[in-house]
Amino acid sequence: MWTFLENTGLPILEGIVALLLIFSVLLDTFEVIILPRRVVRPLRLATIIYRFTWIPWAARAEHIKNPMRRENFLAFYGPLALIFLLLIWLVGLIFGFALLQQAFGSQISVPGGKPSFGTDLYMSGTTLLTLGLGDVVPQSGIARAITVIEVGTGFGVLAMVIGYLPVLYQAFSRREVNISLLDARAGSPPTAVELLRRHGHLNGEDHNIESLNQLLYEWERWSAELLESHLSYPSLAYFRSQHDNQSWLAALTMILDACALVLVGIDDVPIHQAKLTFAMARHAIVDLGQVFDVPYRTCKANRLQSGEFERMRAILAKVGMAVRGGEEAETKLKHYREMYEPYVNALSKRLLIAVPPWFPPTEEIRDDWQTSA
Repeated sequence: MWTFLENTGLPILEGIVALLLIFSVLLDTFEVIILPRRVVRPLRLATIIYRFTWIPWAARAEHIKNPMRRENFLAFYGPLALIFLLLIWLVGLIFGFALLQQAFGSQISVPGGKPSFGTDLYMSGTTLLTLGLGDVVPQSGIARAITVIEVGTGFGVLAMVIGYLPVLYQAFSRREVNISLLDARAGSPPTAVELLRRHGHLNGEDHNIESLNQLLYEWERWSAELLESHLSYPSLAYFRSQHDNQSWLAALTMILDACALVLVGIDDVPIHQAKLTFAMARHAIVDLGQVFDVPYRTCKANRLQSGEFERMRAILAKVGMAVRGGEEAETKLKHYREMYEPYVNALSKRLLIAVPPWFPPTEEIRDDWQTSA
């Protein structure tokens, strides 16, 4: 491209292309790292990179039959895509400033030779990365000005990246703490029926409604933190959990399922906190579905088959959790499910994250903490 522009004698066009490239990279860096809100602009460098790298990565993962190997393969994508994005930013800035130097005539000194675009690239790279080798130096005022601006840009971008990574991993760590706590509270993978069952009359222990309300309160706040962190840093959605049978999407889905059952009606279980948690969790799943532009309207997968509602009621009745039955209760549950399941199923398909069932396949299940030697 630069050869064509040089041959056609269009240094002004070169300068315009260079400035647009530099501006685009800096704008994308600002939106990804600094701007604490969702960006709705469709043509973004980060969005394009994630979209076109995830498609082949996900296609390769779908051909891996072993579930553990597939999860391990998918776990590499989030960190690698982030590193690739940072490299694209650096390459874009180096190329942009090199093109800008050429637009002004490559006014730099080269030992024993004439400057070329390769020399501009070399100087731009050593300047942006603050190496300052000194073998190629600017000769004119405009070349020196471009060099100084590039040095400042390089320092700024590197400083932002250095500060960005700890923030990203702190948000990931906070997300994972509550997910790990679900192991003993709702099983692995977590299910709504198992969560409620363990808060009932199990093994001679009285069920603790206060404990259930406190858990729902904590997950209301967790959903709010998830919404805030994943809207600000959407790349976090690609970071997988520590265990293959756990994920942020499965945890959020389980909480929505549990709240929906409480809202249908369970004897002696108040619904106020369940309402609040359901509202916050549903807000999170809908906004994240919009961030990833998932086709939720066409995702009609049914997670609760005919007759399974009565089976859930029977399981919970054994521990003193009497869920209201009948056609009205099933209709009410279906209404709540339709408010979030299309987004859950669409995100599950897009991110290749398994959605948990409503209840475990057997009542005798082993949690992750019980499987260690």
